[in-house]
Amino acid sequence: MIETSPSPDATAHLVEPAAAASDGVAEIVAVTKAGLAAWREAAAPRERAWVEALGFAAEPGKTALLADERGTLARVLLGVEGEGDLWSWAGLPSALPAGTYRLAPGSAGARNAALGWAIGGYRFERYKTKAAAPLARLVWPAEVDAAAVRRLAQSVWLVRDLINSPAEDMGPAELEAAARTLAADYDAALSVTLGADLLDADYPAIHAVGRAGAPERAPRLIDLNWRGAPAGPLVTLVGKGVCFDTGGLDLKSAANMKLMKKDMGGAAHVLGLARLVMDAKLPVRLRVLVPAVENAVSGNAFRPLDVLRTRRGLTVEVGDTDAEGRLILCDALAEAGRQNPDLLLDMATLTGAARVALGTELPALFCNDDALAEAALAAGRAEDDPLWRLPLHAPYRRHLDSKVADLSNIGGSGFGGAITAALFLERFVPEGTPWIHVDLMAWNTGGRPGRPEGGEAQGLRALFALIAETAGRGGWRQSGS
Repeated sequence: MIETSPSPDATAHLVEPAAAASDGVAEIVAVTKAGLAAWREAAAPRERAWVEALGFAAEPGKTALLADERGTLARVLLGVEGEGDLWSWAGLPSALPAGTYRLAPGSAGARNAALGWAIGGYRFERYKTKAAAPLARLVWPAEVDAAAVRRLAQSVWLVRDLINSPAEDMGPAELEAAARTLAADYDAALSVTLGADLLDADYPAIHAVGRAGAPERAPRLIDLNWRGAPAGPLVTLVGKGVCFDTGGLDLKSAANMKLMKKDMGGAAHVLGLARLVMDAKLPVRLRVLVPAVENAVSGNAFRPLDVLRTRRGLTVEVGDTDAEGRLILCDALAEAGRQNPDLLLDMATLTGAARVALGTELPALFCNDDALAEAALAAGRAEDDPLWRLPLHAPYRRHLDSKVADLSNIGGSGFGGAITAALFLERFVPEGTPWIHVDLMAWNTGGRPGRPEGGEAQGLRALFALIAETAGRGGWRQSGS
């Protein structure tokens, strides 16, 4: 294992006003296409002529650098779509010349400017031996809740760091260590059921999937509990923690195996969500369940057409050992349902079919309650962190039929794979439990401003807003929906 240093503070490149001298601090003016004409009318002739010469049209994310009479950078024009445009700001820390900047007085959207700046400063440098170029710094806008911005940015960085870490340094034990650190930071209780103890504790599917891993990478169920309010609604998060997925005996190709260090992206997301909930001290009871395994190949690996017993008592025929995520999730969901939570949310890098349907940037959301689903989608729109609902189409349950067991772990038709995977999970959620399943990529396949290629937090801010709403309303059963 390579020794690495912890990630820096996600807001280290935002500075307090007292630490920024007034001289040499350039001003950033956000301008929409519709507002560019008004800016030109009010601008000094020299600046107006320069902006016109540059051909600046206020395209989102585009900038124009304006110098003063001495040739010193004094002002930056930034094209934005509106005050909620997070990602135009996110590109600036690495795009602007190193130095200190501040928002122009009266700027709208200061919260998203600061949050975008914080998220946009992310760089995964744990294995770099050469220091990267310094980032541009932003003076904290006075009207922004710095603690709220910091917790959001730090949680995004946590998710990205966990996913980006190579499997050699992010196995089940290291995922457990990350959860232990989180529990210690926020005075949460944490227990772990490890290896053969999974059988004694009746988590047979988690054990079956992970038993082929090396002894130091033994399967485990990580269980974190935190009480923000003794009588608050119970929110339970379940995250798929497949720390590397070879496909098992149904072995993946080399090309399809290449990104499988990210197959614990669901676990990374629920740990990031847990950090947000605890740091914000939301008045909820929080439980986080992470089944952490490596889907390896060895003499004791589970096999195609094996029949596995699950925690709920249902038997599952293994149609494909590469559909292992739903097998570990089904035991965790059955345990979660035992407490009758007010909101049950699972996140998983579960199916390629969801990527075919929605692409890599849009997580698929499945939900058994229309009001809850719409609340999640609305939170995604408000946070510029979109989700897209796909149906739990009941007639497709027939595709999970097995001739020898209660159900198969894969659909038999070859179509609608994201839906049949969600329907499989639904069998392990108690009837009446408000439940959301998010099937996500957790990876940027190419770099964009503020979103470098690599691990990505998708739906994190939206689902945190949803949990905050859940806390405010005392759960979803009270709605009668």
